[in-house]
Amino acid sequence: MERNTLNDLMAFAAVARERSFTRAAAILGMSPSALSHAMRGLEERLGVRLLARTTRSVAPTEAGERLLQSLNPALSDIEGGLDALAEWRDNPSGTVRITTFAYAARMVLLPKLPAFLLANPDVRVEVSIDDGLTDIVASGFDAGIRLGETVDKDMIAVRLGPDLRTVVVATPAYFERMPPPQTPYDLERHACIGYRLTTSGGLLPWEFEKDGQEIKIRTSGPLVANDGDLPAAAVRAGVGLGYIMEHDVADEIASGKLVQVLKDWCPTFPGFHLYHPSRRHTPPALRALIAALAAK
Repeated sequence: MERNTLNDLMAFAAVARERSFTRAAAILGMSPSALSHAMRGLEERLGVRLLARTTRSVAPTEAGERLLQSLNPALSDIEGGLDALAEWRDNPSGTVRITTFAYAARMVLLPKLPAFLLANPDVRVEVSIDDGLTDIVASGFDAGIRLGETVDKDMIAVRLGPDLRTVVVATPAYFERMPPPQTPYDLERHACIGYRLTTSGGLLPWEFEKDGQEIKIRTSGPLVANDGDLPAAAVRAGVGLGYIMEHDVADEIASGKLVQVLKDWCPTFPGFHLYHPSRRHTPPALRALIAALAAK
């Protein structure tokens, strides 16, 4: 096989995974136009169309999907071999690609990632923010950070923090207008501030549990947003009830600025976990990042 063909196959895999010439080119360190030209050359040499292009998107054709399925194991073996060589270096190096959601990025990565990068100048970390439960293997990520209950059982998971709890709160002024709910079903009569998932577009349900009974409530109210800061601000202003991580409002509950309701219906759940595929060699850069994020 010609060396150029091998390079182009690796580039094709990046385009197919990213569904974007721009993102794939950034990962590969080349211009989108050069990458597009390389893909056309690869298709001409192979005599088959691998990518379906439009003005807005790119996706593998049926032939491209079949080729990608064949390439992934081989590329994984190559990456594993290169990662094994890194054991001989004094410092971790290479790129670590992580998928997570916005709140986890703020709570887990924001406090520790900058210091890790300063301490490990040969490591490059690429973070993709996504509300969906991304298949990290199919999407080419090295690891993901999610809540423990959403991590697949076949993954290696490392706890990054304590259990969490989501609470229902509002201001005292709001409860002067409305009686506090006694059960989750009472929320139908309340102004509830909603959060819309950015990936699926669905409204985040409010989940409750008591005495083995699990309930999901589809709330309604005067505000829905796909950013957490705006709903929290509306709750603090007295607009309605909020469904918020306890960590973010603990001080305000303690001071009386916010009132917590439905306490018995809000149990704890497994907190943030970093997870990655079970494989023989975990890249040194990923090992170093895990150690930094898991450190107390």
